[in-house]
Amino acid sequence: MLFTTSIDGPVISCILTPDRDLNNPVLCYSSMVPSFSKDGFKRLKSLGGYTELQLPNLQANVEFEITLAYENSEFAPFNRAWLPLGAYLRHENTVLELTSTQQTGVLPGAVTFEPGEAPPLLVCPQPASFQAGEGTVKVHKLQADDSNLQRSNTLTRRAGLGPFLSKQGIPLDVILDETIPSDGYRLEIREAGLSLFHRDQNGAFYGGITLATLIFLHKGELPCGIIQDAPRFEWRGQHLDCARHFYKVESILQLLDLMALLKMNRFHWHFSDDEAFRLELESLPGLVQTHFRGEGELLPGVFGAGSRSGGSYSKTDVKRIVDHATALGIEVMPEIEIPAHALALCRLYPTTRDALENGQEQSVQGYFKNVMNPAMPESWRIWHTIIDEISELFPCELIHLGGDELPPDTWHGSPAAQNLMQAETLKTTQDLQAWTMNKAAQYTVSKGKKPAGWEESTLGSPSIGNDALIFCWTGQDAGLKAARDGYRVVMMPGQKTYLDMAHTKLADDWGANWAAIISLEETINWDPVPNNDPKLEKNIIGIEGAFWSEFTTQDQEMEAMIAPRILGISTMAWQPRGSPEAKTLLGLRKVYTELFRALDWDHA
Repeated sequence: MLFTTSIDGPVISCILTPDRDLNNPVLCYSSMVPSFSKDGFKRLKSLGGYTELQLPNLQANVEFEITLAYENSEFAPFNRAWLPLGAYLRHENTVLELTSTQQTGVLPGAVTFEPGEAPPLLVCPQPASFQAGEGTVKVHKLQADDSNLQRSNTLTRRAGLGPFLSKQGIPLDVILDETIPSDGYRLEIREAGLSLFHRDQNGAFYGGITLATLIFLHKGELPCGIIQDAPRFEWRGQHLDCARHFYKVESILQLLDLMALLKMNRFHWHFSDDEAFRLELESLPGLVQTHFRGEGELLPGVFGAGSRSGGSYSKTDVKRIVDHATALGIEVMPEIEIPAHALALCRLYPTTRDALENGQEQSVQGYFKNVMNPAMPESWRIWHTIIDEISELFPCELIHLGGDELPPDTWHGSPAAQNLMQAETLKTTQDLQAWTMNKAAQYTVSKGKKPAGWEESTLGSPSIGNDALIFCWTGQDAGLKAARDGYRVVMMPGQKTYLDMAHTKLADDWGANWAAIISLEETINWDPVPNNDPKLEKNIIGIEGAFWSEFTTQDQEMEAMIAPRILGISTMAWQPRGSPEAKTLLGLRKVYTELFRALDWDHA
């Protein structure tokens, strides 16, 4: 069964070639946004971008044409990621898989880069300073008896760079120096010998990574000089959406390795959303029903799930990921979703919604009724139970509580919610969400954890409060406002850090475009703290890259979206104000292709 799709101006052209006669089959597929048949074929069912079309009788080996258009005329197919994904036929209660000719992910050679000048030190992020000396020194292996350097050595060996420590290597002096900033180090590379000064464990670890990277990329000919280095921000993060697409544990571990090689130290694990709650929790065994999407599942094949796909992470998986991250100096922050982005949970636990509600709120993804109701006791039972078990599973002091993209008019049709608003003297829906986030944050604190939330958590009254860490995504202005309001902030504006956005405007590229088109240079074409405002400097604690998985169908598709642009994320998180330069980043991009290959990480 062959299924061919292509962009034809504002519409999508599809050609279906069955290998047998079919009696009134149903075409099932997903797309980036809700769509319909321009040919007038009846839409039997839709959920967000998932659509079922009733087709007429089809003849074997005879091409059948279908023209699709997006429901919202403001949208047009932008690139290959906007074509139908996970398409299959339902025929006489049987699933018939389709063979798609569409290539997914970034195509080799499709994204081109401007040439750049490689810096004297081939390492990303660039160090805070480098005082060049005379000549070079040949170093292929170093000798040092230090546990933190052994951690670096284990990483680089696993990542394909090879071990840089050996008993037969050149002696490396490792010296404790309390004057060096946290996570910082000083490397002195001289013909007479090498010395690494550090203050803490991570400083020595990062110094080791720099040495191993230099040995690998400089082919053992290290430039002499003094490197003094420390990060600009304490939070240097990368987010991964495992709710829309289930990533194998091994893929997550490899991402953690890449992060560590770039001196990133926070993994934001997004395993819960409308489409799934991926963790296996003993206290809520019913969550297993959210782990797969497709035929006969709680949710159909939205976002490329096809006839059936998904998976879950066991307690053993969580421990494996957390332990791996800890060995790399990376904390794993879990995220749950309160109160929106909860479609699967709402369907699994229907009493989290008011049975008398008559509202028709719709999310930006096209979902109806995807918000849990804080006036319902069952909602709090579910939220508290999740927080309880999550608190035990993750050593990270933070739990991200969500709080974004509440659909307009939510709870307006709920008598229970309206009564709660009156009892708590809340004026708006935004106030009710703020009250909900504040209450959830208080409970999080009672479990010995600290809350985090998306920027919308700061809106309304009484706001999330509780010394919550705020993640700002809609733009830089929202982050600056939250920082001025006294919140600690992690900047992740979609226009600069969302790595699911397309690299280019080319129709043959891959990715979304609602926030921006993000080239490698664009990742550093901004400053998280745009002026010397002491309050902002104090409250903006870092930046984070994000990868959302709405159009990811295989783990590997993530790789060329993230790399090489993650070089820009790590650069902005580490290097001093004003130092990142496009020509340097482009030059590093070119030499880092060798490191990506060693790691077996696909890259644009």
